[in-house]
Amino acid sequence: MDYLQQSVQNRIIVLFIAAAVDLLMGDPHWLWHPVQGVGTLISLFEKILRRILAVPPCREQNSHTRERIAGALMVLLVLFVSTGLIFILLTVCSRIHPFLRLLLEGILCGRLLALRSLGEAGYSVRDPLLRGDIEGARKAVSMIVGRDTERLDEEGIAKAAVETVAENTSDGVTAPLFYMILFGGMGGIFYKAVNTMDSMTGYKNARYMYFGTAAARLDDIMNFIPARLTALFMILASYLSGKDCVTTAGQTVRIPDGAAAYRIWRRDRLKSPSPNSAQTESVCAGALYLRLLGDTWYFGEVHRKAEIGDGGRRVEPEDITRSVRLMNRTAFLMFSVGIMLLILAGIMC
Repeated sequence: MDYLQQSVQNRIIVLFIAAAVDLLMGDPHWLWHPVQGVGTLISLFEKILRRILAVPPCREQNSHTRERIAGALMVLLVLFVSTGLIFILLTVCSRIHPFLRLLLEGILCGRLLALRSLGEAGYSVRDPLLRGDIEGARKAVSMIVGRDTERLDEEGIAKAAVETVAENTSDGVTAPLFYMILFGGMGGIFYKAVNTMDSMTGYKNARYMYFGTAAARLDDIMNFIPARLTALFMILASYLSGKDCVTTAGQTVRIPDGAAAYRIWRRDRLKSPSPNSAQTESVCAGALYLRLLGDTWYFGEVHRKAEIGDGGRRVEPEDITRSVRLMNRTAFLMFSVGIMLLILAGIMC
């Protein structure tokens, strides 16, 4: 009983340290990030496994099974090594002093969250747009999206930034937070390793069509519950406050609008090719009275995507601000509920 209570108390302390680290520090470019280490492991094991299993970087006929096996082995090895190293590090710290472990685990969790850095990334696109610097905004948005940005006009740039904030509210903030609430730093690094593998190998191109299958599927599974929880918290966040705004049709609406967010989420949450990404994007589209997604250019080729949301307004730079505020409120709600559940669990132990 005492052990369980202490474990819950430690988890709460770690989460508060993590929140402070993320909000105060963000992701400075000069500081090493744990994801960099995971990325190094991914590249290393991909190279080794392709060589051992004779899987070429460019797909050949009849190599599909070997590619899938190599990709699955990469997933297992990356997860084993990354979580194993963190476990050893935390264990050593706990032997030195229990608080040292809590401090290190809290810093690690804070570095795995992206609330401040994602907001800053959104504002790095918004600010040039407000100054009329389209080229500067286009360069800034190219740093946070994978699509071709040369074709984007002012509205397209703002739309890309809003979509990125909406989608990554789950991937970069609430999903890792969800696993930290459940499993602490080990849960956070496990999730982030899976998410990074999907980001690096989950492409449907000649190199990764089959090699990245295991990472992509596992990422879909890991994000299934967090994405839907995030959508629900985002809908609640849409009810917290709002300001009147006039649509292109002359209608005065409240933004964000919780009722519209729920309606569009119910209707459009499954319209994306990904089983999870449209969960939060549909909420954001409804809450802000926007139309998101649609056809997008990647590497010179157009990818057909269904649009989500009813629109009613042109996407403007200030919508980036609104999407960041919605993300912040959503994260605050999940963090608060998580802490309350941990406190309740500690009382019941």
